[in-house]
Amino acid sequence: MWKQTTLLFLCTVLLASCSLLDKDTVFTPVKATSVNLKKSIPIDFIPRPLHLVAVGDSLTEGIGDSTKQGGYLPYLASMLEGDKGIREIEITNFGKKGNRTEQLGNRLNSPEISSAIQNADMVAITIGGNDIMSIVKDNIFRLELEVFQQEKEDYVSRLEQIIQAVRQDNRDAAIVLIGVYNPFYYWFSEIEEMNKVVDEWNEATQRLIEQHPNTLFVEIDDIFLNNKENLLFDDHFHPNDRGYELIAQRVFEELEDDALKELSKRSYTVLKEESTQIDEE
Repeated sequence: MWKQTTLLFLCTVLLASCSLLDKDTVFTPVKATSVNLKKSIPIDFIPRPLHLVAVGDSLTEGIGDSTKQGGYLPYLASMLEGDKGIREIEITNFGKKGNRTEQLGNRLNSPEISSAIQNADMVAITIGGNDIMSIVKDNIFRLELEVFQQEKEDYVSRLEQIIQAVRQDNRDAAIVLIGVYNPFYYWFSEIEEMNKVVDEWNEATQRLIEQHPNTLFVEIDDIFLNNKENLLFDDHFHPNDRGYELIAQRVFEELEDDALKELSKRSYTVLKEESTQIDEE
């Protein structure tokens, strides 16, 4: 009888202990851990797709690219896909040889380009080289610094209109504006002012870009001036394969600092909402 009473008492204690263990030790800490993970989950925890829309001139089209795959864009896509927060890159290329700022501004009104920009995470722009070349052609016998300075203000005004047009279609996408470089020394090496012209146009562009949030200016002029490699195509105007690769590298380096983190926020917010819905179910 004593043994039966003792055994019954031990069983009762054991069952009570298991009940307390299940309630306090197993369920409560797991629930708290789950909440903590949701609060601290990093932006790049879930790799996301990235839609890049490229607009602009022959540098976007990829003139001089022996692979004919879009100049700097394939190199940039490969670098971006190496980022742990990006799953895949979708590129839509609207580059067109010969485009100046005025022509690009008009093209942005087309339904096709406007629709693509609406669904973009990033809009990359190359423009300006043809604006400078147009001035050179129109003033071939009187290439004076003053002529370029006068035209610069109109150029910046047209850039502003381009940025506003992109923002009208998409207020959240990152805008990446790639600066102009100076290939003109091949023909006009005796005109020292050409480097100053390019510098002033790039500086004016950068000042404009700094006035707009989530917009990045990428300078590339120094790549072509301070490099012993041949970076120009046979026409001595457009980049060759190596030139495009270095442009992509510069763009990626600038994006890597802060812009990629900003790019991820919208996608991560969507993923977080989907994750919350799954948890609730």
